[in-house]
Amino acid sequence: MTHRLSPVGLDFAESAPLRMVFAAELSAPPEAVYAALADDVGSWCVWFTGVSRITPTDGGKGRSVRLTGGTRFLESILAAERPEHYAYRVDETNAPGLRALLEDWRLTPAPGGTLVRWTFAADGPAPFRSLMQLSRPMLGRVFRDSMRQLDRRLVGV
Repeated sequence: MTHRLSPVGLDFAESAPLRMVFAAELSAPPEAVYAALADDVGSWCVWFTGVSRITPTDGGKGRSVRLTGGTRFLESILAAERPEHYAYRVDETNAPGLRALLEDWRLTPAPGGTLVRWTFAADGPAPFRSLMQLSRPMLGRVFRDSMRQLDRRLVGV
């Protein structure tokens, strides 16, 4: 059963009750990283750990995501500013406990590549927020592993 989440805006990345920010440096240039995030949506299942299927929806204005455990998301893209900003919010999910979820990707040039900053902004009841805080190390590891896989895919490192 799916349920609708709050239709948060970009400001939620800074104001969410639960915010987790992760960063990694990639050898690939910002344009290549942005293209992998925003243009080659179907490739996420190759490099982002836990994503089993992802397809564009609504003429590219949204995405349908399935995780390996069966969790599903319908998302709306809120920012697509090449090559530095890509963000989307979850509109519907079958995951329990979520009230709102926004993921915000910022790409900045770095010596020899790109600094990728991923903000995971969410809201849910206190038990959900506590569980997510406990999951922070695991989510950080997933992000770092995924960024390594993406970098290898983009530059063959």
